[in-house]
Amino acid sequence: MQNILSIITYWPLVGALLILFFVNKESSRAIKTIATFFTGSTFLISLVLWFRYDRSSDAPIFQFVERFSWIPSIGVDYFFGIDGIAMLLIVLTTLLSFIAIYCSFTAIEQRQKEYYVLLLMLETGMIGVFCALDFFLFYVFWEVMLVPMYFLIGVWGGPRKLYAAIKFFLYTLAGSVLMLLAILALYFYNTSGIPFLGIAGLGNAPTFDILKFHEIGHSIPPEMQFWLFLGFFFAFAIKVPMFPFHTWLPDAHVEAPTAGSVILAAVLLKMGTYGFVRFALPILPDATTSSRIMIPVVVLSIVGIVYGALVAMVQPDMKKLVAYSSVSHLGFVMLGMFALNPMGLQGSVLQMINHGISTGGLFLLVGIVYERRHTRMIAEYGGIAKVMPVYAFFFLVTTLSSIGLPTLNGFIGEFAILLGVANVSMVWAAFAALGIVLGAAYMLWLYQRVFWGPLDNPKNNELKDLSLREQWTLIPLVVCMFWIGIYPKPFFDIMEEPVNYIVKKVEPNYFEKAGIQYVEPPLMEGHEQPAEHAELHAVEGAR
Repeated sequence: MQNILSIITYWPLVGALLILFFVNKESSRAIKTIATFFTGSTFLISLVLWFRYDRSSDAPIFQFVERFSWIPSIGVDYFFGIDGIAMLLIVLTTLLSFIAIYCSFTAIEQRQKEYYVLLLMLETGMIGVFCALDFFLFYVFWEVMLVPMYFLIGVWGGPRKLYAAIKFFLYTLAGSVLMLLAILALYFYNTSGIPFLGIAGLGNAPTFDILKFHEIGHSIPPEMQFWLFLGFFFAFAIKVPMFPFHTWLPDAHVEAPTAGSVILAAVLLKMGTYGFVRFALPILPDATTSSRIMIPVVVLSIVGIVYGALVAMVQPDMKKLVAYSSVSHLGFVMLGMFALNPMGLQGSVLQMINHGISTGGLFLLVGIVYERRHTRMIAEYGGIAKVMPVYAFFFLVTTLSSIGLPTLNGFIGEFAILLGVANVSMVWAAFAALGIVLGAAYMLWLYQRVFWGPLDNPKNNELKDLSLREQWTLIPLVVCMFWIGIYPKPFFDIMEEPVNYIVKKVEPNYFEKAGIQYVEPPLMEGHEQPAEHAELHAVEGAR
């Protein structure tokens, strides 16, 4: 267990190198078998995290920690560790990566060797982002995952693939540069002998340790926090994507191959929301709670919810409709996050997972019918439930999951977010509820136009229903939809302590004001809490 995070992170890279150097590019079956084996085994190994993660209230926040000095001259450590939030995202990543490989067997016919190598490299980059607790290491993985996705869109994409790939690359790179400047500002404040850092016990030792910066958050001057927050904000808002930084997303989704769209929607967009949870909120708490940050973020989130839903409603292309729905859904996630209370944050994190499952499923389903007809135009379809009943069933379940029908996963996340947001402002909650109504409208209208009505297009008469392989790419997602929708308790248990930790970092007196007795668990095994936080500890009581 000591090195399980490294094993999970680099195991797909081993598969990529094996295919790259030891498999002939003409050996299509060998390439697919090796790629499937390595992504499938990575998923199975990642399940160990689910079963071995300690959910008890006195367990360390960060577990499975690996740490050793990497570049001591500048204070860089190889520092891996995960909390419950990162663990859920890692399991989601490994599951969707396996499905992305498996769904590509018939979709990709050209340059298969390079395609599967890039998907495996992308998986390593994504998992590394969620594991890294050192800023330098995090930034390396953040940039590593950018390159494979650029080539996946640019080589295997649609007619406007180069435009979409370059736009995706430039937007993400621009955000990355601003994030790098914010990281360097934190680093040089640490090494320049500024007195407030000495208060936190860091001294002048150079470090990129993310958890060290968590400890000194309230000591950083508010004006500096504001500018640092802007640096992180642009990087993560582009990745989310928040309105108005979303314009790269529809192009990237429409032009990307099916597996690229699935990974982009299910995992890469979560890098932005994860970045806010891991960095912006706990490291820059005073900026987060200030009106000049919180109000603009909430307004942009609400605009994104409504704007994304309205634009999705008028899309003639199925894939573009689902892409704009992501803008709306992730605005919902951001709104719950900036409620800054445990319920809103738990709903926000759970909705990240839900969005990955339901929207990943929708892109899979659109890709399946595109393989058969080579068109995504809604007007080209109608009445296809008559010839593809199994396909219609899976699409219906996924659609209902996306709009938040009770007993399916979307309902639980949306309900938790609404509870958290209503605690802060009923006006915010009303706008969020409007997004839910609009979401139901455009998704049900899509389903009605594609599956019901007369089968009047002769090209649809001979459509084949789902093969067994295609059904198996969808069954795990449907199982997760019902599991989270019917019994979400294990997910809330996993998130509880990490979310309380973040709330405590943002507002140290939150639990006292709420009349809740809360004892802060250790940060990681063998770690003592800083002395200045000792007075915040209380006897654990009813929550």
